[in-house]
Amino acid sequence: MTTLLASEGTVIFEDRFERAENDDSQEQPGNGWGTNSQSRAQGNKQVDLADGALHITRHPVADHGVSVVQDLAFQDAVIEFRFQLGEGDDLGINIADMKERSVHAGHICMARFRPDGVELTDLKTGRMKLETRTARKAGTFPASAEDALKQKTRRIKAKIATDQWHEAKLTLTGDTLIAEVDGKELGAFSSPGIAHATKSRIRLAVNRSAWIDDIKVTRLAP
Repeated sequence: MTTLLASEGTVIFEDRFERAENDDSQEQPGNGWGTNSQSRAQGNKQVDLADGALHITRHPVADHGVSVVQDLAFQDAVIEFRFQLGEGDDLGINIADMKERSVHAGHICMARFRPDGVELTDLKTGRMKLETRTARKAGTFPASAEDALKQKTRRIKAKIATDQWHEAKLTLTGDTLIAEVDGKELGAFSSPGIAHATKSRIRLAVNRSAWIDDIKVTRLAP
């Protein structure tokens, strides 16, 4: 499978993070980015502009992974960016629709990068579907359904070297999510929830620490 060329669409967002905070003690990512640090990390700074890039680090008091959000409207898109991870780090590119009430917190789909590979997940019809999530939390989700739920994620093994920059590309087209790193296609995953028509938010989701830079989002024609 070959990813679509970003030149086939319209660039709707771009950020090179070539700026600095007015007050280095405060979270000031700028360019429309928001974070969950106030609600999840007692207001402690978790997002820092440094060396022309964005450094995201979960604070010890945080009760949830860091979420750095940008509101954008698209159905199909190419998301390109550079990233760097350390041992034990991860970076998720989470796609959401905050008006979709059938899922928890708008979750639609996600690609999560780790040093040992990438996970591609349909969250809408998978673990973030409200009925499923509620039943699992209550302990009433049938064990017989867990195997089917696992099919909502594809785990792709790959070696992504730590402490160095990589170029990544995600292509969302129809019901398919495709991941590339350093010009090599790692894999694709197709599932119904990925085809959700009204995607409206990108979240940079970090459980420990990650660097990201040079992000560009190109909306593709349906």
